[in-house]
Amino acid sequence: MAEGRRGLGRGLSALLGESDAENPAGSAGEAPGAREVPIELIHRNPDQPRRRFAEAEIAELADSIREKGVLQPVLVRPAPGMSGEYQLVAGERRWRAAQQAGLRAMPALIRELDDKQVLEIAIVENVQREDLGPIEESLSYRALIEKFGRTQEEVAQVVGKSRPHVANALRLLNLPAEVQTLLADGQLTAGHARALIGSLNPLAFAQEVIARGLNVRDTEALVKRGAPEKKSAGSGSRRTGKVTDTLDLEESLSEVLGLAVDIRDQGGRGELRIQYATLEQLDDLCRRLMRAG
Repeated sequence: MAEGRRGLGRGLSALLGESDAENPAGSAGEAPGAREVPIELIHRNPDQPRRRFAEAEIAELADSIREKGVLQPVLVRPAPGMSGEYQLVAGERRWRAAQQAGLRAMPALIRELDDKQVLEIAIVENVQREDLGPIEESLSYRALIEKFGRTQEEVAQVVGKSRPHVANALRLLNLPAEVQTLLADGQLTAGHARALIGSLNPLAFAQEVIARGLNVRDTEALVKRGAPEKKSAGSGSRRTGKVTDTLDLEESLSEVLGLAVDIRDQGGRGELRIQYATLEQLDDLCRRLMRAG
């Protein structure tokens, strides 16, 4: 993995409001405004959205740095309450690898940034580089929405993703914490996890998926078969066969709401049931319905 393949990206350039946010691959000394900063004076950002760093990737990057040096400066700001020292805003992988490579100093762009700007830039940098795991990415999008009042559409534009991608990522946070942990640990993929959203017992399904090594399509089929069976067992009723149009409508509504939907029609009259597993899911559903109204 060659160090410095990609610049910070257009999203970060816009956030910084500067043309020097991007630095093409080349000598770090060519980066406008970059200066050498002793590594011991640079401290990690405790609010960094990325929590997991693959040791093998850091070691590979350290090898590249030993051979070619640091090709792209990190972004820092004056460390709050620490005169003459700095806090990382973007580039923690490079900072970790530079330490491992034995460097005493590394190139850095120093900017005056407030806490909100620091968090937003850190999120955008990680998302654009695809350095975040699914749950880290979802939490980052939620932070942009809750802390900065951004809409899903605005988040999508800033990070360079589609709005449906952002919406699907946020839906993962409706899963129980245990399932989110399985996803963060790599035991489930985001596709598996999305298939579990809205099921009556996501954790039980997740454990079965892992135990049987099911793919995403098989997981979707398992949830579709399993949820009605559990519901019938609890209510004493039996789900009869449904016409294709009804099943298609259920599926469409489930995709929009992120929850399991059951339509029971009898000659043009019936019930529409939306299943939620947590109060957070119910709150989200209420917000969606009130916005639609």
